Amino acid sequence: MSLKAGTSGLSDTEKNLNPQNGLAIYRRLLTYVAPHRGRLVLAIFAMIVYAVSSTGFAALMKPMLDGSFVERDQSTIVWVPVMILVVFLLRGIATFISTYLMSSIGWQVVKEIRQQVFDKYLAMPTEQFDATSSGEMISRVTFNVRNIAVVAADCLTVLVRDTLTIVGLLCLMVYHSWKLSLGFLLLGPLVAIIIHFAGKRFRRLNRGIQESMGGVASVIEEAVEGQRLVKIFGAHEYERGRFEEVNERNRSLTLKEIVTVAASSPLVQFLVAVALAIIVYLGSSGFIVGQVSVGVFMSFITAMMMLFAPLKSLTNINAKIQAGIAAGESVFAVLDADSESDDGTVELDSTEIQVGFDNVYFSYSNDKPVLNDISFNVASGEVVALVGGSGSGKSTIANLLPRLYNIDRGVIRINDIDIREYTLESLRRHISYVGQEVVLFNDTAVANIAYGQMKGADMATVKRACLLAHADSFIEKLSDGYQTVLGENGVLLSGGQRQRIAIARAILKNAPLLVLDEATSALDTESERKVQQGLTELMKDRTTIVIAHRLSTVENADRIIAIDNGNIVETGTHAELLQRNGYYSYLHGSGVSIAG
Repeated sequence: MSLKAGTSGLSDTEKNLNPQNGLAIYRRLLTYVAPHRGRLVLAIFAMIVYAVSSTGFAALMKPMLDGSFVERDQSTIVWVPVMILVVFLLRGIATFISTYLMSSIGWQVVKEIRQQVFDKYLAMPTEQFDATSSGEMISRVTFNVRNIAVVAADCLTVLVRDTLTIVGLLCLMVYHSWKLSLGFLLLGPLVAIIIHFAGKRFRRLNRGIQESMGGVASVIEEAVEGQRLVKIFGAHEYERGRFEEVNERNRSLTLKEIVTVAASSPLVQFLVAVALAIIVYLGSSGFIVGQVSVGVFMSFITAMMMLFAPLKSLTNINAKIQAGIAAGESVFAVLDADSESDDGTVELDSTEIQVGFDNVYFSYSNDKPVLNDISFNVASGEVVALVGGSGSGKSTIANLLPRLYNIDRGVIRINDIDIREYTLESLRRHISYVGQEVVLFNDTAVANIAYGQMKGADMATVKRACLLAHADSFIEKLSDGYQTVLGENGVLLSGGQRQRIAIARAILKNAPLLVLDEATSALDTESERKVQQGLTELMKDRTTIVIAHRLSTVENADRIIAIDNGNIVETGTHAELLQRNGYYSYLHGSGVSIAG
């Protein structure tokens, strides 16, 4: 996978995004909240209670300071303190209920979106994985989706609760004195302008932050996976340098975001303070004497001072909203991307497989053609070996059969039907594959062998497959036998052992079409001899395509196809091709085919 860490600007995925305004993306984010409307309605009701109680506290300033309270009216003295306690009790209960309900909704949204993105990854074309770093893909599922959840829960809570609080306090202020309120309301447009420009900057910075997080994840992942190589080749300083580059970029962008938050919030509060200072001055200078009572004036000032906290929250939450919108752009780009093309309607269901390549051309990402006019047929039960130097196109042919890539021109047929007409599931169900790069999961030995559609296979069948692959002997010696966890990518096993696990997996699948791509390349001579016996049994009555590994299999193949630079140059049996003294004879004599 390519590494984009440390580059400036947006990632390729983000550059290709269709332009969408923030409101449209935010509405789409909220669609994930809609199914939880029951909890949402209850949470909003709790927020209304919070806003009303906050407004109620400011309103209580009037009876506390007006004549009746000052003159020791006993009824007022009793109920005002009680009301203060009730107001803060209601406010606390409402805060707890709204916070809990919105958090539960938010984490449900995290789960749902992460599942959707993960499902999309499983259905993505192979080309997409080739073009995107794994760190970037992991970052989307973890960091980006978390930002979306903040919008769906935390930000929505602040938006609703604090907006309602501001509206309630403003209504109280206007009720007390619309003239005093007018000066404060005139500052509204200035506040809106500040929030607007800060929001645009937040979103731009957060796009860069999300990309840089993908870069950080990529470098860490590669350094951890390649730690043996790093140590042996003394690449510590090189890896430190790579990580320093992406880590510094993440720090720099995050700091710029913090500076924007730190500047915008105090600026909004300063504008409110200006309005407050003017109103206090008017009150103390006698400008409004006789128009409002002392209690009304203090209730007005209290309400105005209580606006500071929700205004600060709304200003600060803008950064999180823009981060969520930027994350939404990235995540929705994945969800909206095309999945693997699976337009086939024919179900492949046969124990006999014939393969035909007719004038096939293929290239990766419109680069130089890898395959040029490839045509050959493999009869049912026939063993055909593909040989050629490195980069000749042998493994590409193996990747085209299960439609991991789609060809540019020509037709690949199985049983005389274009493979594009088969459903992907039925096509791949009929193919067993063992490659030179063995993939094992951090799971038990039996789970790695009985993998995918073979999950749940009985132990007797699993052990028989391992016996044929000569894997049973070392598996039985593991600490927990077949229940031993093999570690990430089978780190606890040797290369040869890992390959025998992969061969056992292919044997267990028992598919009628077998593709062996350098399947015994990691085995020592003795292990290769043993596994070859199992493969020989496996290949009986099966159509087999062998990508040139050790010459024992190639020599015994029914037919050998020699490929050079994406072109078929020779076809025949081992003896026939040696007699011709051509390209295959050169490979055989030089040992190139063994290296593959």
